[in-house]
Amino acid sequence: MSAFRVFLVAAWASLIAYTALVISRHGWDFLSVFFGDMARIGWAGQFNADFLLMLAISALWVAWRHAFSAGGLALAGVAFFGGAGFLYPYLVYLTVVEKGDMGAVLLGARRDRP
Repeated sequence: MSAFRVFLVAAWASLIAYTALVISRHGWDFLSVFFGDMARIGWAGQFNADFLLMLAISALWVAWRHAFSAGGLALAGVAFFGGAGFLYPYLVYLTVVEKGDMGAVLLGARRDRP
């Protein structure tokens, strides 16, 4: 579990550093680039479409894990728009709160599990 947490923290720190560099060089206008690449029907657009669907499944999982409660839906919105910037620290938090029980991390406390 420690190795997983170290990976998540290192990946999150790397993502923050890379994002800061991109913003400093290109500004905040990522949506036109993101959807523009998709509109050109090339490999960059294919990657963006794949990533968009990964964001959607991440948000759906977060909402489901919280039984589609109001808080869970709010977190799902953060998961969708925050991507790994949200998911990495959220998973670190869950692994600590659930004491490393990956069944509880993945399914939530209120889910029936074997």
